[in-house]
Amino acid sequence: MLIKKNIHVTYPKSEKVYISGGINNIKVGMRRIELSDTIMVSDDGDPAGRKSNNPVILYDTSGPYSDPRMTINVTTGIPRIRAEWYGRRKDLAHLKKYSSEYMRNQADTATKENFPVQHLPQRAREGKNITQMFYAKRRIITPEMEYVAIRENQQIEALGLKSFITPEFIRKEVAAGHAVIPANINHPETEPMIIGKKFLVKVNAVIDDTPKGINSIIEKVVWGCKWGCDTLSEQLTKGEIHNIREWILRNSPVPVTSVPIYQALAKVDGNIENLSWNIYKDTLIEQAEQGIDIMVIHAAMLKKHIELTHTRLTNIVSSASSIMQQWMQLHHEENFLYTHFAEICEILKNYDVTLCLGEGLRPGSIYDANDAALFSELQTMGKLTSFAWDQYVQVINEGSGHVPINKTRDYAKEQQYACHNAPICSFEMLTCDVAPGYDHIVATVGAAQIGWYGTAMINSVTPKEHLTLSDKEDMRNGIIASKIAAHIADVAKEHPGAQVRDNALSKARFEERWNDQFNLSLDPERAEQYYTNK
Repeated sequence: MLIKKNIHVTYPKSEKVYISGGINNIKVGMRRIELSDTIMVSDDGDPAGRKSNNPVILYDTSGPYSDPRMTINVTTGIPRIRAEWYGRRKDLAHLKKYSSEYMRNQADTATKENFPVQHLPQRAREGKNITQMFYAKRRIITPEMEYVAIRENQQIEALGLKSFITPEFIRKEVAAGHAVIPANINHPETEPMIIGKKFLVKVNAVIDDTPKGINSIIEKVVWGCKWGCDTLSEQLTKGEIHNIREWILRNSPVPVTSVPIYQALAKVDGNIENLSWNIYKDTLIEQAEQGIDIMVIHAAMLKKHIELTHTRLTNIVSSASSIMQQWMQLHHEENFLYTHFAEICEILKNYDVTLCLGEGLRPGSIYDANDAALFSELQTMGKLTSFAWDQYVQVINEGSGHVPINKTRDYAKEQQYACHNAPICSFEMLTCDVAPGYDHIVATVGAAQIGWYGTAMINSVTPKEHLTLSDKEDMRNGIIASKIAAHIADVAKEHPGAQVRDNALSKARFEERWNDQFNLSLDPERAEQYYTNK
């Protein structure tokens, strides 16, 4: 297959700009939208000159793809910007080979679609801890912390606005466990971002199994980042999983999430009975050394919780949790992700992988919302969160599912309390069950509300979420719908500068500066398309 090597994206009237750090040698990529002048009119209706409008600077997830000055070759990967930040650190060990048994066995199985460039992994030196939480607790402001402070503020100081989000505030939130910076030491391509309820609500997009090859995968990465996804979640369950993930990681400017149980199951040809801790452990090491930033691990669902689901309408709907449920029933043993949790934390902290505790018993219907099974699992999630923090592992907790709006506040409060205010990520937030084909709209309603109540990240839900795998256009609709929900939540919780873009667009609309209105929108091309075709 001929792989497209050079890919760029554009935004109308936008320029890529870089903001330098004041503490560390960093340059933060932002997007500046130039606005046209306001035409002044006298009381008599005659032209009375022009008044310039300040440009609007936006948080930018598109990485180097929106910089026309950058030469990008997807077969070698995007720039590894964080590599120079820790090039002189003495707490890292440079490995001469991969540690996982699976990778050692794959050494001689190269194909023409394998990623051409190999980067050997790094990990913490013996006796050292390298996580962002570890540094934060020692009052060290890392380059990653300063980077996200600059991104979050979007240069609103230039407009005379104030913000409480400083590098020191970032450090305190990470130290307290109230926010995470997903930044695996082996994914230096990623541009640091932060997940926490005191920051901009983030959006995750899913890359699932696809038969269309590497070009299709890279396209989803690039276009997902253009439309505004803050993280990408690979949910690959078959085929060349490791190789496809390598293409994603080496070309992704945003953190990448995985659900390791999927690949572990693929290694035993889908036979759940043959799953074991050793296979799963090897998969964790493989993915950590490859560069996965966030791992979703369903360690809090126990045998006693499953017994509480028998009165449910939709039982257990999480795919990963269904796997573990069947494993426990086949082996008559406790969840091995729970019994080996200490070892999991030991692995993750060696690479600064952020742990996402999967909510295995999230409701699959509004009938099952806020039931005893769900709240019992939340208590275990809280205990595991505390244990992981003791190892300086960064933690986020998965949440939501199908929850009607009258139960959303109670759910959000209970989860934040049970999990000690660790960041909550809603990987699905559907407020009713009667809208197949319009799931993105249903999810937007719930996501905006739960984001206001403190959920830190929401998952993009496509119109066909429960019907089929998503294509490029579905992915676009899902991400934009989720960006709308996230922005609604940011305005509601009065995040610093959240309303700057709204005010600029409203002024442009009132003054009939149509191009400015399009360019300031979340999907400029779609807005202009609808106006042109009216």
